[in-house]
Amino acid sequence: MRNSFQPGDIQTYVHVVAPQDFAVLNGKLIHPVLSTFALGQAVEWCSRQFVELMLEEGEVGIGTLLTIEHHAPAFEGETVEIRAIFEQLEGPALTCRVEARVGERLVATGRTGQRIVSQAKLQARFVALREQL
Repeated sequence: MRNSFQPGDIQTYVHVVAPQDFAVLNGKLIHPVLSTFALGQAVEWCSRQFVELMLEEGEVGIGTLLTIEHHAPAFEGETVEIRAIFEQLEGPALTCRVEARVGERLVATGRTGQRIVSQAKLQARFVALREQL
């Protein structure tokens, strides 16, 4: 793992809200706005950009934390700018603060966590866990 980042560094991701992002549960449209579920995917992808730049050969990142507080809606066609702010790196564990905005409107805040691990060790762990089932 390599790290050239400091606390406060920022990664951004821009997402345009589309119907596939709407809040739908069991095939029923709940609200025609950006769902918390879809927002969670976008937020995690944004903070993952740090991890992608930190990985060395044979390493992978694995998600460990995702919290989202949804403050306001984002409507179809609106552009949501997501920012991941590098909070800290403790060993291989990265945490970020995140926020999502449509213009000045604060849509959501939260935190993400990712851990950088050996791909071979992770796969071995998956095999061992699967064998226990």
